[in-house]
Amino acid sequence: MKICSLASGSKGNCLYVETGDTRLLIDVGLSLRETLLRMEARGIDAAAVHAVLVSHEHIDHIRSVGAFARKFKVPVVASHLVCKKAEKYLHKTQLVEFEAGCALALRDVQVDPFPITHDACDPVGFILESREGRCGSATDLGIATRLVAEKLRGCRALNLESNHDVEMLMNGPYPWELKQRIKSRHGHLSNEESLELLFELAHAGLEALVMAHLSEVNNHPDHVVRTTDAFLRNQNVCAPRIVIGDQYTASDVMTI
Repeated sequence: MKICSLASGSKGNCLYVETGDTRLLIDVGLSLRETLLRMEARGIDAAAVHAVLVSHEHIDHIRSVGAFARKFKVPVVASHLVCKKAEKYLHKTQLVEFEAGCALALRDVQVDPFPITHDACDPVGFILESREGRCGSATDLGIATRLVAEKLRGCRALNLESNHDVEMLMNGPYPWELKQRIKSRHGHLSNEESLELLFELAHAGLEALVMAHLSEVNNHPDHVVRTTDAFLRNQNVCAPRIVIGDQYTASDVMTI
């Protein structure tokens, strides 16, 4: 299994996952040119990607989904509501529609899109399961529901939101309404909430962890590294390799 965070943050998100015999992108929120440059820099063959999965219709997740799919003639896998909402981005693409909560087979991978809470029309996280195990991705979620925790259990690799430091958010420059939106059940997970979820998900088989969608204004990689390291020191269940998702640079390709 291989995983690479090509971009993570409010300006664009893209995750590469290779599991079994299948290569997938989750979201393409960068420009097509930048996406291809970052893939090339990490030795990822864009022409070998088999499909693009879409978590929701916000521009930082869908900006170049259609352009990538048209260039490489691969299907876009998204919910029916997202396909309708984002029609102008997805025109002339092959669409594979799903319903949140209903798994589908994609080559040798079982794709399980599960509902999350965010201010989008039909947002989902993803579980990808192959003979190599489970990989989970959950970003842009206001709360970690019981369903989210249940779905993400047993993953070898996780892409997990750690959006903001609460103190930085509340003392920061955002208007009150935006602060409330971020903190709401339809906003984003804080560092503390992300670690609370991680505490539930820790198991001996967790090998790779991407802390994702950090706010450039209301968070700092050092905060996330410090709190995540503290969590790992206080338990002896797992010792995953940790990557902090970055807005401007792709991570290394983690092979597990």
